[in-house]
Amino acid sequence: MPRLQADADTTRWVPVTGSLGFKGRRHRKAAIGMLLGQAGRAMGAPERPGSGFAAWAMSQAAPLLMRRAAGRVLVWVWKDDPELVVVMAQVQEATSQLRAARAMMPMEYDDTETFVGRHLGAGERLVIDLPKDPRTPPFATYTWDTGAHFVTINAVCSDRERFGTVTAPLDELARSIRLIDDLEAGEAPGVLRIDPA
Repeated sequence: MPRLQADADTTRWVPVTGSLGFKGRRHRKAAIGMLLGQAGRAMGAPERPGSGFAAWAMSQAAPLLMRRAAGRVLVWVWKDDPELVVVMAQVQEATSQLRAARAMMPMEYDDTETFVGRHLGAGERLVIDLPKDPRTPPFATYTWDTGAHFVTINAVCSDRERFGTVTAPLDELARSIRLIDDLEAGEAPGVLRIDPA
């Protein structure tokens, strides 16, 4: 299975993916807390006093889960305000079930525009800065279909008024995404190998 790699600007983004233990703990907790809060508001649930503990507990487990994903999932948060934007990139095998699920997405997902990445070529971008439901946070989705895999990037913002300030950095991060894979080079007798020197 291929893995993801990106050239994230370290002055803007903090990677959550490889941050085990205390490293990046504050950013992980803030990102998970924001996502839990947004999910709760979307379902109409009031803010719960114990939600901080839930975010902390999940922030401790998240790095181990991401390590098991072995590069198939990458996550970043906005450096200056970790609760503002959470970005998750993932690669999935393009199964027939996944293609069917994508075909049945709501109508607003048809409003995509062409988006070109430096490494993955032409894909699609969908930006919903003012969702119809005020409980839904603004978000952006980037998708590439490589034939065998889907590469998707989902970015969720907690502040409608500030979402426009992060769309250009989101585009730049999305353009840098690429797939890498380990290929075994077979050895065969009778093959002439030329020293690159």
